[in-house]
Amino acid sequence: MLLDQAQDKVALLNDEGRFTYVNGAAERMLGFAPADLVGEDAFEYVHPDDREAVRRAFRDVIDRDEFAEDTVEYRHRAADGSWVWLSSRMSNLTDDGLDGYVVSSRDVTDRVLAERERAETASNLREIATVSGDVLWMFDADWSELRFVNPAYEEIYGTSIDALEDDPSTFLDAVHPEDVPAVEAAMKRLSEGTPVDMEYRVNPDENYNRCVWVQAEPITDDGEVVRITGFTRDVTDRRRRECQLVVMDNLLRHNLRNDLNVILGRAEYLDSEVPESAEHTAVIRRVGEQLLETAEKERDIIDLITEEREPERIELRETIADCVETARARHPTAAIAVSTPDPVAVEGRPELRPAVLELLENALRHGDGDDPTVDVALRRTPAGAEIVVRDDHAPIPPVEADVLRGDHDMTNVYHSSGLGLWLVHWSVDLSDGTIAVESGPERGNEITITLPATAE
Repeated sequence: MLLDQAQDKVALLNDEGRFTYVNGAAERMLGFAPADLVGEDAFEYVHPDDREAVRRAFRDVIDRDEFAEDTVEYRHRAADGSWVWLSSRMSNLTDDGLDGYVVSSRDVTDRVLAERERAETASNLREIATVSGDVLWMFDADWSELRFVNPAYEEIYGTSIDALEDDPSTFLDAVHPEDVPAVEAAMKRLSEGTPVDMEYRVNPDENYNRCVWVQAEPITDDGEVVRITGFTRDVTDRRRRECQLVVMDNLLRHNLRNDLNVILGRAEYLDSEVPESAEHTAVIRRVGEQLLETAEKERDIIDLITEEREPERIELRETIADCVETARARHPTAAIAVSTPDPVAVEGRPELRPAVLELLENALRHGDGDDPTVDVALRRTPAGAEIVVRDDHAPIPPVEADVLRGDHDMTNVYHSSGLGLWLVHWSVDLSDGTIAVESGPERGNEITITLPATAE
Protein backbone atom coordinates (compact mmCIF):
# COMPACT_ATOMS: atom_id res chain seq x y z
CA MET A 1 0.00 0.00 0.00
CA LEU A 2 2.84 2.38 0.81
CA LEU A 3 4.54 1.65 -2.52
CA ASP A 4 1.29 2.33 -4.38
CA GLN A 5 1.26 5.87 -2.93
CA ALA A 6 4.85 6.58 -3.98
CA GLN A 7 5.45 9.18 -6.72
CA ASP A 8 8.10 7.03 -8.43
CA LYS A 9 7.25 3.90 -10.38
CA VAL A 10 8.71 0.94 -8.50
CA ALA A 11 8.98 -2.39 -10.29
CA LEU A 12 10.58 -5.79 -9.81
CA LEU A 13 12.18 -7.48 -12.82
CA ASN A 14 13.32 -11.09 -12.92
CA ASP A 15 16.49 -12.31 -14.62
CA GLU A 16 14.73 -12.28 -17.98
CA GLY A 17 13.59 -8.68 -17.58
CA ARG A 18 9.92 -9.45 -17.02
CA PHE A 19 7.79 -7.53 -14.55
CA THR A 20 6.99 -9.47 -11.39
CA TYR A 21 5.63 -6.46 -9.54
CA VAL A 22 4.64 -2.89 -10.44
CA ASN A 23 3.28 -0.27 -8.02
CA GLY A 24 0.31 2.05 -8.58
CA ALA A 25 2.48 4.90 -9.91
CA ALA A 26 2.63 3.04 -13.23
CA GLU A 27 -1.00 3.94 -13.90
CA ARG A 28 -0.56 7.57 -12.90
CA MET A 29 2.64 7.92 -14.88
CA LEU A 30 2.02 5.71 -17.92
CA GLY A 31 -1.68 4.85 -17.92
CA PHE A 32 -1.08 1.11 -17.44
CA ALA A 33 -2.77 -0.78 -14.60
CA PRO A 34 -0.11 -2.70 -12.64
CA ALA A 35 -1.84 -6.02 -13.32
CA ASP A 36 -1.55 -5.38 -17.08
CA LEU A 37 2.25 -5.13 -16.85
CA VAL A 38 3.02 -8.07 -14.56
CA GLY A 39 4.48 -10.90 -16.63
CA GLU A 40 5.27 -8.63 -19.57
CA ASP A 41 8.78 -8.15 -21.02
CA ALA A 42 9.78 -4.73 -19.65
CA PHE A 43 12.09 -4.02 -22.58
CA GLU A 44 9.25 -4.31 -25.10
CA TYR A 45 7.87 -1.07 -23.64
CA VAL A 46 11.16 0.75 -24.20
CA HIS A 47 11.58 2.87 -27.35
CA PRO A 48 13.33 0.82 -30.07
CA ASP A 49 16.16 3.36 -30.29
CA ASP A 50 16.84 3.06 -26.55
CA ARG A 51 16.03 -0.63 -26.01
CA GLU A 52 19.45 -2.23 -26.43
CA ALA A 53 21.18 0.36 -24.24
CA VAL A 54 18.67 -0.16 -21.42
CA ARG A 55 18.82 -3.97 -21.72
CA ARG A 56 22.64 -3.87 -21.68
CA ALA A 57 22.69 -1.62 -18.58
CA PHE A 58 20.32 -4.01 -16.77
CA ARG A 59 22.40 -7.10 -17.64
CA ASP A 60 25.66 -5.36 -16.64
CA VAL A 61 24.21 -4.59 -13.21
CA ILE A 62 22.63 -7.94 -12.33
CA ASP A 63 25.53 -10.02 -13.67
CA ARG A 64 28.11 -8.53 -11.32
CA ASP A 65 29.27 -10.48 -8.30
CA GLU A 66 29.66 -7.41 -6.09
CA PHE A 67 27.01 -4.79 -5.40
CA ALA A 68 26.32 -2.58 -8.41
CA GLU A 69 23.77 -0.01 -9.49
CA ASP A 70 23.26 2.21 -12.52
CA THR A 71 20.88 4.91 -13.74
CA VAL A 72 19.65 5.18 -17.33
CA GLU A 73 17.33 7.57 -19.14
CA TYR A 74 15.09 6.33 -21.93
CA ARG A 75 11.66 6.59 -23.50
CA HIS A 76 8.91 4.32 -22.16
CA ARG A 77 5.69 3.70 -24.08
CA ALA A 78 2.51 4.97 -22.40
CA ALA A 79 -0.93 3.38 -22.68
CA ASP A 80 -2.04 6.02 -25.22
CA GLY A 81 0.92 5.29 -27.51
CA SER A 82 2.95 8.36 -26.56
CA TRP A 83 6.48 8.23 -25.11
CA VAL A 84 7.43 9.27 -21.59
CA TRP A 85 11.04 9.92 -20.60
CA LEU A 86 12.01 7.92 -17.49
CA SER A 87 15.11 8.02 -15.35
CA SER A 88 15.46 4.51 -13.86
CA ARG A 89 17.80 3.43 -11.11
CA MET A 90 18.48 -0.31 -10.99
CA SER A 91 20.69 -2.44 -8.76
CA ASN A 92 21.59 -6.10 -8.27
CA LEU A 93 20.54 -6.05 -4.63
CA THR A 94 17.92 -8.77 -4.00
CA ASP A 95 17.04 -11.60 -1.61
CA ASP A 96 14.66 -14.48 -1.21
CA GLY A 97 11.89 -12.13 -0.08
CA LEU A 98 12.01 -10.18 -3.37
CA ASP A 99 10.77 -11.70 -6.58
CA GLY A 100 13.31 -9.86 -8.78
CA TYR A 101 15.53 -6.81 -8.97
CA VAL A 102 14.25 -3.37 -7.92
CA VAL A 103 13.96 -0.71 -10.65
CA SER A 104 12.81 2.72 -9.48
CA SER A 105 11.72 5.12 -12.24
CA ARG A 106 10.93 8.83 -12.26
CA ASP A 107 9.19 10.84 -15.01
CA VAL A 108 11.77 13.32 -16.36
CA THR A 109 9.97 14.22 -19.58
CA ASP A 110 9.72 17.94 -18.81
CA ARG A 111 13.39 18.19 -17.92
CA VAL A 112 14.59 16.24 -20.95
CA LEU A 113 12.44 18.24 -23.37
CA ALA A 114 13.58 21.51 -21.77
CA GLU A 115 17.22 20.46 -22.06
CA ARG A 116 16.74 19.49 -25.69
CA GLU A 117 15.03 22.80 -26.43
CA ARG A 118 17.89 24.68 -24.79
CA ALA A 119 20.43 22.63 -26.71
CA GLU A 120 18.62 23.31 -30.00
CA THR A 121 18.42 27.02 -29.20
CA ALA A 122 22.11 27.09 -28.31
CA SER A 123 22.95 25.29 -31.55
CA ASN A 124 20.90 27.78 -33.57
CA LEU A 125 22.59 30.70 -31.80
CA ARG A 126 26.02 29.23 -32.51
CA GLU A 127 25.14 28.90 -36.19
CA ILE A 128 23.91 32.50 -36.30
CA ALA A 129 26.99 33.71 -34.45
CA THR A 130 29.27 31.85 -36.84
CA VAL A 131 27.95 33.67 -39.91
CA SER A 132 27.42 37.05 -38.21
CA GLY A 133 29.69 39.89 -39.27
CA ASP A 134 29.34 41.40 -35.79
CA VAL A 135 31.36 40.16 -32.84
CA LEU A 136 29.09 38.48 -30.29
CA TRP A 137 30.75 37.93 -26.93
CA MET A 138 30.22 37.04 -23.27
CA PHE A 139 32.55 37.31 -20.25
CA ASP A 140 32.07 36.56 -16.60
CA ALA A 141 31.39 39.43 -14.20
CA ASP A 142 35.02 40.31 -13.48
CA TRP A 143 36.31 39.76 -17.05
CA SER A 144 38.54 36.89 -15.92
CA GLU A 145 36.86 34.23 -18.09
CA LEU A 146 35.70 34.29 -21.69
CA ARG A 147 32.37 32.51 -21.96
CA PHE A 148 31.80 32.92 -25.69
CA VAL A 149 33.01 34.80 -28.75
CA ASN A 150 32.30 34.14 -32.44
CA PRO A 151 34.85 34.00 -35.31
CA ALA A 152 34.22 37.62 -36.36
CA TYR A 153 36.42 38.66 -33.42
CA GLU A 154 39.63 37.68 -35.20
CA GLU A 155 38.73 39.62 -38.36
CA ILE A 156 37.78 42.84 -36.56
CA TYR A 157 40.14 42.91 -33.58
CA GLY A 158 43.10 41.30 -35.36
CA THR A 159 43.97 38.91 -32.50
CA SER A 160 43.26 35.21 -32.00
CA ILE A 161 40.40 33.66 -30.08
CA ASP A 162 42.82 31.13 -28.56
CA ALA A 163 44.86 33.92 -27.01
CA LEU A 164 41.71 35.56 -25.69
CA GLU A 165 40.53 32.29 -24.13
CA ASP A 166 43.92 31.72 -22.49
CA ASP A 167 44.08 35.26 -21.11
CA PRO A 168 40.99 37.51 -21.46
CA SER A 169 43.05 40.57 -20.51
CA THR A 170 44.77 40.36 -23.93
CA PHE A 171 41.56 41.89 -25.29
CA LEU A 172 42.96 45.29 -24.31
CA ASP A 173 46.07 44.67 -26.45
CA ALA A 174 43.83 45.00 -29.52
CA VAL A 175 42.54 48.43 -28.41
CA HIS A 176 44.24 51.69 -29.41
CA PRO A 177 46.44 52.79 -26.46
CA GLU A 178 44.70 56.18 -26.34
CA ASP A 179 41.31 54.47 -26.02
CA VAL A 180 42.31 51.89 -23.39
CA PRO A 181 41.47 54.10 -20.34
CA ALA A 182 37.94 54.73 -21.67
CA VAL A 183 37.45 51.02 -22.41
CA GLU A 184 38.70 50.03 -18.94
CA ALA A 185 36.30 52.54 -17.37
CA ALA A 186 33.44 51.06 -19.42
CA MET A 187 34.37 47.54 -18.30
CA LYS A 188 34.27 48.70 -14.68
CA ARG A 189 30.81 50.23 -15.17
CA LEU A 190 29.55 46.98 -16.71
CA SER A 191 30.87 44.95 -13.78
CA GLU A 192 28.97 47.33 -11.50
CA GLY A 193 25.73 46.80 -13.45
CA THR A 194 25.60 49.75 -15.88
CA PRO A 195 25.01 49.19 -19.66
CA VAL A 196 27.57 50.68 -22.06
CA ASP A 197 27.32 52.16 -25.56
CA MET A 198 30.62 53.42 -26.97
CA GLU A 199 33.05 53.56 -29.91
CA TYR A 200 36.81 53.04 -29.98
CA ARG A 201 39.67 52.02 -32.28
CA VAL A 202 41.05 48.47 -32.59
CA ASN A 203 43.36 46.12 -34.55
CA PRO A 204 47.10 46.78 -34.12
CA ASP A 205 47.88 44.91 -37.37
CA GLU A 206 45.97 47.64 -39.22
CA ASN A 207 47.55 50.44 -37.20
CA TYR A 208 44.33 50.72 -35.15
CA ASN A 209 42.50 52.12 -38.17
CA ARG A 210 39.38 50.06 -37.44
CA CYS A 211 36.65 51.77 -35.48
CA VAL A 212 34.07 49.69 -33.64
CA TRP A 213 30.73 50.40 -32.00
CA VAL A 214 30.05 48.38 -28.86
CA GLN A 215 26.81 47.84 -26.98
CA ALA A 216 27.08 45.77 -23.81
CA GLU A 217 24.73 44.71 -21.01
CA PRO A 218 25.36 43.24 -17.56
CA ILE A 219 23.40 40.06 -16.80
CA THR A 220 22.25 39.96 -13.18
CA ASP A 221 20.96 37.27 -10.85
CA ASP A 222 19.28 38.44 -7.63
CA GLY A 223 20.76 41.89 -8.18
CA GLU A 224 24.33 40.61 -8.65
CA VAL A 225 26.18 40.83 -11.98
CA VAL A 226 27.03 37.27 -13.08
CA ARG A 227 27.91 37.76 -16.75
CA ILE A 228 28.54 40.54 -19.26
CA THR A 229 27.43 40.18 -22.85
CA GLY A 230 27.32 42.39 -25.90
CA PHE A 231 28.15 42.87 -29.56
CA THR A 232 30.79 44.78 -31.50
CA ARG A 233 30.16 46.20 -34.97
CA ASP A 234 32.76 47.49 -37.40
CA VAL A 235 31.82 51.12 -38.17
CA THR A 236 35.07 52.07 -39.89
CA ASP A 237 33.38 53.01 -43.18
CA ARG A 238 30.82 55.17 -41.38
CA ARG A 239 33.50 57.02 -39.42
CA ARG A 240 35.52 57.50 -42.60
CA ARG A 241 32.52 59.07 -44.34
CA GLU A 242 31.94 61.32 -41.35
CA CYS A 243 35.55 62.50 -41.50
CA GLN A 244 35.17 63.16 -45.22
CA LEU A 245 32.02 65.18 -44.53
CA VAL A 246 33.85 67.23 -41.92
CA VAL A 247 36.62 68.03 -44.43
CA MET A 248 34.07 69.09 -47.05
CA ASP A 249 32.19 71.06 -44.42
CA ASN A 250 35.31 73.01 -43.48
CA LEU A 251 35.98 73.67 -47.15
CA LEU A 252 32.48 75.06 -47.69
CA ARG A 253 32.31 76.92 -44.38
CA HIS A 254 35.59 78.75 -44.86
CA ASN A 255 37.15 78.60 -48.31
CA LEU A 256 33.97 78.84 -50.39
CA ARG A 257 32.33 81.44 -48.17
CA ASN A 258 35.44 83.62 -48.11
CA ASP A 259 35.91 83.38 -51.87
CA LEU A 260 32.23 84.17 -52.52
CA ASN A 261 32.40 87.18 -50.22
CA VAL A 262 35.37 88.44 -52.24
CA ILE A 263 33.39 87.98 -55.47
CA LEU A 264 30.35 89.77 -54.07
CA GLY A 265 32.55 92.60 -52.80
CA ARG A 266 34.09 93.03 -56.23
CA ALA A 267 30.63 93.00 -57.83
CA GLU A 268 29.54 95.82 -55.51
CA TYR A 269 32.70 97.75 -56.40
CA LEU A 270 32.08 97.35 -60.12
CA ASP A 271 28.44 98.34 -59.62
CA SER A 272 29.50 101.63 -58.05
CA GLU A 273 32.51 102.36 -60.25
CA VAL A 274 31.21 101.10 -63.62
CA PRO A 275 27.47 101.88 -63.77
CA GLU A 276 27.08 100.33 -67.21
CA SER A 277 27.98 96.92 -65.68
CA ALA A 278 24.97 96.98 -63.32
CA GLU A 279 23.07 94.34 -65.29
CA HIS A 280 25.99 91.91 -65.10
CA THR A 281 26.91 92.60 -61.48
CA ALA A 282 23.27 91.98 -60.47
CA VAL A 283 23.56 88.47 -61.90
CA ILE A 284 26.85 87.93 -60.08
CA ARG A 285 25.35 89.08 -56.79
CA ARG A 286 22.22 86.98 -57.20
CA VAL A 287 24.10 83.78 -58.03
CA GLY A 288 26.71 84.45 -55.36
CA GLU A 289 24.06 84.98 -52.69
CA GLN A 290 22.32 81.75 -53.76
CA LEU A 291 25.61 79.89 -53.42
CA LEU A 292 26.13 81.35 -49.95
CA GLU A 293 22.63 80.24 -48.98
CA THR A 294 23.36 76.75 -50.34
CA ALA A 295 26.60 76.60 -48.33
CA GLU A 296 24.63 77.54 -45.19
CA LYS A 297 22.15 74.72 -45.81
CA GLU A 298 25.01 72.34 -46.49
CA ARG A 299 26.36 73.15 -43.02
CA ASP A 300 22.96 72.38 -41.50
CA ILE A 301 22.77 69.06 -43.38
CA ILE A 302 26.25 67.94 -42.30
CA ASP A 303 25.42 68.82 -38.70
CA LEU A 304 22.16 66.90 -39.05
CA ILE A 305 23.67 63.65 -40.34
CA THR A 306 26.88 63.60 -38.27
CA GLU A 307 25.77 64.72 -34.82
CA GLU A 308 24.47 62.03 -32.47
CA ARG A 309 21.32 63.53 -30.99
CA GLU A 310 18.58 61.81 -29.08
CA PRO A 311 14.94 62.56 -29.94
CA GLU A 312 13.31 65.06 -27.60
CA ARG A 313 9.85 66.30 -26.80
CA ILE A 314 8.84 69.02 -29.25
CA GLU A 315 5.77 71.22 -28.83
CA LEU A 316 4.64 71.66 -32.43
CA ARG A 317 2.37 74.65 -31.85
CA GLU A 318 5.27 76.61 -30.41
CA THR A 319 7.58 75.42 -33.19
CA ILE A 320 5.15 76.54 -35.90
CA ALA A 321 4.65 79.90 -34.20
CA ASP A 322 8.42 80.52 -34.14
CA CYS A 323 8.77 79.53 -37.80
CA VAL A 324 5.89 81.75 -38.90
CA GLU A 325 7.35 84.71 -36.99
CA THR A 326 10.72 84.23 -38.69
CA ALA A 327 9.13 83.84 -42.13
CA ARG A 328 7.06 87.01 -41.69
CA ALA A 329 10.15 88.95 -40.68
CA ARG A 330 11.98 87.83 -43.80
CA HIS A 331 8.96 88.24 -46.11
CA PRO A 332 7.03 91.22 -44.75
CA THR A 333 4.64 91.42 -47.71
CA ALA A 334 3.65 87.75 -47.55
CA ALA A 335 0.32 86.51 -46.18
CA ILE A 336 0.69 83.52 -43.84
CA ALA A 337 -2.47 81.99 -42.39
CA VAL A 338 -1.98 79.81 -39.31
CA SER A 339 -4.29 77.19 -37.82
CA THR A 340 -2.92 75.47 -34.70
CA PRO A 341 -5.95 74.83 -32.46
CA ASP A 342 -4.51 72.34 -29.98
CA PRO A 343 -1.06 71.90 -28.48
CA VAL A 344 0.53 68.69 -29.72
CA ALA A 345 3.84 67.18 -28.59
CA VAL A 346 5.91 64.69 -30.63
CA GLU A 347 9.19 62.86 -30.27
CA GLY A 348 11.62 64.30 -32.78
CA ARG A 349 14.93 65.89 -33.60
CA PRO A 350 15.37 69.64 -32.98
CA GLU A 351 16.02 70.04 -36.72
CA LEU A 352 12.26 69.84 -37.26
CA ARG A 353 12.08 73.60 -36.72
CA PRO A 354 14.38 74.52 -39.68
CA ALA A 355 12.54 71.90 -41.76
CA VAL A 356 9.17 73.59 -41.20
CA LEU A 357 10.73 77.01 -41.82
CA GLU A 358 12.25 75.76 -45.07
CA LEU A 359 8.84 74.59 -46.32
CA LEU A 360 7.28 77.98 -45.49
CA GLU A 361 10.04 79.98 -47.15
CA ASN A 362 10.16 77.68 -50.16
CA ALA A 363 6.44 78.32 -50.73
CA LEU A 364 6.89 82.08 -50.26
CA ARG A 365 9.92 82.31 -52.56
CA HIS A 366 8.18 80.52 -55.39
CA GLY A 367 4.84 82.29 -55.02
CA ASP A 368 3.26 84.34 -57.79
CA GLY A 369 3.50 88.11 -57.55
CA ASP A 370 4.87 90.34 -54.81
CA ASP A 371 2.41 89.20 -52.12
CA PRO A 372 2.68 85.41 -51.88
CA THR A 373 0.31 83.48 -49.64
CA VAL A 374 0.70 80.25 -47.71
CA ASP A 375 -1.35 78.39 -45.10
CA VAL A 376 0.09 76.26 -42.33
CA ALA A 377 -2.02 74.01 -40.11
CA LEU A 378 -1.43 71.64 -37.22
CA ARG A 379 -3.65 68.59 -36.78
CA ARG A 380 -3.74 66.03 -34.02
CA THR A 381 -4.04 62.42 -35.19
CA PRO A 382 -4.57 59.13 -33.31
CA ALA A 383 -0.90 58.23 -33.87
CA GLY A 384 0.62 61.68 -33.39
CA ALA A 385 0.35 64.86 -35.44
CA GLU A 386 0.39 66.34 -38.94
CA ILE A 387 1.81 69.65 -40.12
CA VAL A 388 0.24 70.78 -43.40
CA VAL A 389 1.71 73.55 -45.56
CA ARG A 390 -0.53 74.71 -48.44
CA ASP A 391 -0.15 77.24 -51.23
CA ASP A 392 -1.93 78.08 -54.49
CA HIS A 393 1.22 78.34 -56.60
CA ALA A 394 2.43 76.34 -59.59
CA PRO A 395 2.84 72.62 -58.83
CA ILE A 396 6.13 71.48 -57.36
CA PRO A 397 8.17 69.67 -60.05
CA PRO A 398 7.86 65.89 -59.66
CA VAL A 399 11.57 65.46 -58.96
CA GLU A 400 11.34 67.95 -56.06
CA ALA A 401 8.30 66.14 -54.67
CA ASP A 402 10.28 62.89 -54.87
CA VAL A 403 13.07 64.48 -52.83
CA LEU A 404 10.62 65.38 -50.08
CA ARG A 405 9.16 61.88 -50.04
CA GLY A 406 12.60 60.25 -50.13
CA ASP A 407 11.95 58.61 -53.51
CA HIS A 408 14.70 60.41 -55.44
CA ASP A 409 18.42 59.57 -55.60
CA MET A 410 21.07 62.06 -56.63
CA THR A 411 22.24 61.31 -60.19
CA ASN A 412 24.49 62.87 -62.78
CA VAL A 413 21.41 63.76 -64.81
CA TYR A 414 19.49 65.80 -62.26
CA HIS A 415 20.37 66.86 -58.75
CA SER A 416 17.22 68.81 -57.77
CA SER A 417 17.26 72.57 -57.44
CA GLY A 418 18.95 72.85 -54.05
CA LEU A 419 19.65 71.43 -50.65
CA GLY A 420 16.65 72.88 -48.84
CA LEU A 421 14.26 70.07 -49.66
CA TRP A 422 16.88 67.45 -48.81
CA LEU A 423 17.24 69.13 -45.42
CA VAL A 424 13.46 68.87 -44.91
CA HIS A 425 13.39 65.18 -45.87
CA TRP A 426 16.33 64.14 -43.69
CA SER A 427 15.10 66.16 -40.70
CA VAL A 428 11.67 64.52 -40.82
CA ASP A 429 13.11 61.08 -41.54
CA LEU A 430 15.42 61.25 -38.49
CA SER A 431 12.35 62.07 -36.40
CA ASP A 432 10.65 58.88 -37.67
CA GLY A 433 8.22 60.97 -39.69
CA THR A 434 7.00 60.85 -43.28
CA ILE A 435 6.16 63.46 -45.94
CA ALA A 436 3.31 63.38 -48.44
CA VAL A 437 3.02 65.77 -51.39
CA GLU A 438 -0.18 66.57 -53.33
CA SER A 439 0.06 69.01 -56.25
CA GLY A 440 -2.01 70.09 -59.21
CA PRO A 441 -2.56 73.04 -61.57
CA GLU A 442 -5.88 73.94 -59.94
CA ARG A 443 -5.11 73.12 -56.30
CA GLY A 444 -1.51 74.32 -55.82
CA ASN A 445 0.62 72.32 -53.39
CA GLU A 446 -0.15 70.57 -50.11
CA ILE A 447 2.77 69.12 -48.15
CA THR A 448 1.95 67.02 -45.09
CA ILE A 449 4.49 66.05 -42.43
CA THR A 450 3.32 63.15 -40.27
CA LEU A 451 5.07 62.65 -36.91
CA PRO A 452 4.67 60.11 -34.08
CA ALA A 453 3.31 61.28 -30.71
CA THR A 454 5.59 61.66 -27.73
CA ALA A 455 5.66 58.87 -25.16
CA GLU A 456 3.73 60.11 -22.14
